[in-house]
Amino acid sequence: MFRHYLLPDISQPGKVGCTLPPLDVPPAEPPPKELLREELALPEVSEVELVRYFTALSRLNYGVDTGFYPLGSCTMKYNPKWHEDIARLPGFAWIHPYQPIDSVQGALKLMFQLQDYLAEITGMSATSLAPMAGAQGELAGIKMIKAYHRERGDKGRRKILVPDSAHGTNPATAAMCGLEVATVPSDDKGNLDLKALAAMMNDEVAALTLTMPTTLGLFDPHIAQISQLVHERGGLLYGDGANLNSLLGKVKFGDLGFDCVQLNLHKTFSTPHGGGGPGSGPLCVKSNLADFLPSPLVVKNDKGYTFTSPAKSIGSLGAAYGNFGVMVKAYAYLRSLGAEGLKAISENAVINANYLKEKLKAYYHLPYDRTCMHEVVFSGKRQKAKGVRTWDIAKRLLDYGFHPPTIYFPLVVEEALMIEPTETESKETLDAFISAMREIAREAEENPEILRTAPHNTPVARLDEAAAARKPDLRWELS
Repeated sequence: MFRHYLLPDISQPGKVGCTLPPLDVPPAEPPPKELLREELALPEVSEVELVRYFTALSRLNYGVDTGFYPLGSCTMKYNPKWHEDIARLPGFAWIHPYQPIDSVQGALKLMFQLQDYLAEITGMSATSLAPMAGAQGELAGIKMIKAYHRERGDKGRRKILVPDSAHGTNPATAAMCGLEVATVPSDDKGNLDLKALAAMMNDEVAALTLTMPTTLGLFDPHIAQISQLVHERGGLLYGDGANLNSLLGKVKFGDLGFDCVQLNLHKTFSTPHGGGGPGSGPLCVKSNLADFLPSPLVVKNDKGYTFTSPAKSIGSLGAAYGNFGVMVKAYAYLRSLGAEGLKAISENAVINANYLKEKLKAYYHLPYDRTCMHEVVFSGKRQKAKGVRTWDIAKRLLDYGFHPPTIYFPLVVEEALMIEPTETESKETLDAFISAMREIAREAEENPEILRTAPHNTPVARLDEAAAARKPDLRWELS
């Protein structure tokens, strides 16, 4: 059906797809003839054909507004639409980052309170809202740790320890900061291997970066021992807060012994996640790192609210003050939910993930059969024995109308299937997903070819994604 609306196919000379208003500016000469592209074959279509074309394109998109989006370690959850309305209010949307401070006191008050809220939620002493993405928050955190050790004269600490299950940004960030990266293995229960950590934790280590819960969807019960070991040997404990959705209102990073943690407002706090942005990655720190926070911070004095820069700040991360619209949505989210609402988020996220775990573990291998947090990691190795890869399972899910979960991550799990249901999905939605996954498991046993050739019901068939990545075709040409 979509083929009918390909513009070149329905183009006819003389059709016009728009009506321009009368010219309200003086006429201008066209560009020089040598700059005009006479050969550009633009389709000529009517307005209704143009509208149908773009409407048909929009129906090919998939998102949380159209269906279940179980990408693990991404928290692709529904966010209330009225928070978008708040961010679009003229007093928020139309201000400029460089207008006079006294004319944006409301915006600064919001930022000031959000700093405090995030510090309280994470159990930290101070917050910078400057980082404009989770990865930039990581970068700021590692740069602060580097500056902290340099300030103390401990210049030999040039190594960052990273778990083998970590997000890929963790080692990449450390390398970008000119530090050496060493990998700490997991034990057979999915926790950080304490013996390996003890052997590696020496006076060359600046910090251990640790996602909590881990990317395996597990809470490490040895976190107090880990924190004590790292600090006794002069290092710092950096927290990747990408999975905060499972801890809200229940556990604070500061209480677990972390020195700093970066958050992802676009994962946890009401900004739609995906499509390339915008994001926001606030950095929350204990008092020992507060003087190194990226600038600016918002402070309150007897004249109102203003910006300041910490005494030993690592500097600015952008031209302005962060992604303000994302901050507004996070603020609205926190104020509308309150303390009890935040607890309900983590409770429901954990319940949903464990419900999926129990309902599917008879059909897919579960490498760590223990209570999970916000996400559960299965393995497709049972199906692999029948000639079906996790890749095929993901493609077959498209035929059942579901977006696939994260696959082949974490790398420590063979044929990984990483599923995060979030707190906003109903039992009915989860049951439908469970039914589809069970049916796919049956197909892998009885008719594996249908998985190996999936998807069958989508606008395009299975693509050569390796070739698409290495030889992208970024230009459309009329054949």
